[in-house]
Amino acid sequence: MKGYFVQAAQEILKGEGLKAASVRNIAEKAGYSYATVYNYFSDSKDLIFECIKVFQEECEWFVRKETVHSPRGLDRIEDLIIAYVKYFIQYPGLFELFYLERPGDLSNKQDVLDSIHNLLDKICMEEWIYCIQNGIKKMDEAERMKTEIRYLVPGILLIYLNRRRPHTYQEFKDMLSSQIHYILYKE
Repeated sequence: MKGYFVQAAQEILKGEGLKAASVRNIAEKAGYSYATVYNYFSDSKDLIFECIKVFQEECEWFVRKETVHSPRGLDRIEDLIIAYVKYFIQYPGLFELFYLERPGDLSNKQDVLDSIHNLLDKICMEEWIYCIQNGIKKMDEAERMKTEIRYLVPGILLIYLNRRRPHTYQEFKDMLSSQIHYILYKE
């Protein structure tokens, strides 16, 4: 039964965002009384935490599937980032959950916030290690680039999702690729 509530919460979060994910809405979508939710979760934040873990795994799987044929190194890092962004374009409610909600609205668990903050780094870690070990980038360069990318991604997504700037997805994708390429290949 716990899985029904997680699945219902996931559907609400993907479609409508955190604001619509009340215990009553989740229970109604799952087909049970809202009181039953408390048999499995201490509160709605506990349930949201379970969903965040599932969404992170889903995002990682999506990115891996999208980039399975990408060449190793900086090109794969660029492709990983673009696929990561594509995941959030498909699910704007999850972008809001991961990047716009205040920490207290998600959970009081620091590990939840850290896992959200580090998800893109985790996805790209293997390729960063490959680039450092093969002399493509030095450790300090890679760390600087990771920081720049970590802040570029939510900013560019925010402007696109909330303002539709640029106007088309293709223009957005080209601009994103150009920015990532600049960060990865600048001297």
